[in-house]
Amino acid sequence: MRLDRVIAVRTGKTVYRDGEYCIKVFGGDYAEDEVLNEALNQARAERAGLNVPRVRSVMQTEGRWAISSDYIPGKSLGVLMKEYPEKRDEFLSLFVGVQRLIHSVSPVLTGTKEKIKRKILRAEIGEALREDLLFRFETMPQGKALCHGDFNPTNVVLRQDGIPFIVDWSHASVGDPSADAARTRLYFLLSGDGRAAREYISLYCRQSGTEEEEIGKWMPFVAAALSVDANADDRVMLLSRLAEDRWE
Repeated sequence: MRLDRVIAVRTGKTVYRDGEYCIKVFGGDYAEDEVLNEALNQARAERAGLNVPRVRSVMQTEGRWAISSDYIPGKSLGVLMKEYPEKRDEFLSLFVGVQRLIHSVSPVLTGTKEKIKRKILRAEIGEALREDLLFRFETMPQGKALCHGDFNPTNVVLRQDGIPFIVDWSHASVGDPSADAARTRLYFLLSGDGRAAREYISLYCRQSGTEEEEIGKWMPFVAAALSVDANADDRVMLLSRLAEDRWE
């Protein structure tokens, strides 16, 4: 195994190419169960019929856990949107189409509501706000659709033949698609791209037949959950929006 070509660097993770394989190496603070769970999420998404790189092995390298998957030759939609701004609408439509395809399957995974509730209990918010969130959270639908949990343009790789593949399944769960859409909307807002956030929601609602209000209901819960593991700047923005109940 040769880890000499870096493909991507994420918080606590570095992704390498090794010939026909992609090796994701986790930081030393990642526990065995977290890595195995991500591999399981990815394998079950692939088994459900989605275009997902096949998991080849879970291993240790130099004392750190790693997942080996098939390498997908191509570029992410995030890169392509920057390289070809004139095709932005086309790529965004494809992006939403891929997300709707994800939501069309229902493998056996942890429930989205269960994951969000655990994070709300850990969020750095006042007890009054936490109690209010938890009270309202009980009325939210369970849902049974596969939710990627971190669906953004960098996690969709357009293979050289034009077929999109979905990567990075560490946050996957099964629940209400609107919760997943809320997470994607927050991605664009945290990226400072309010225009993309508006265009995405408009397109998602139009393609899925979902009312924007249904996605809006999920925003405070998803924001509180996301704040737990966010970097310092994103945490400040998320908690500020949560306190003001502001999601434009």
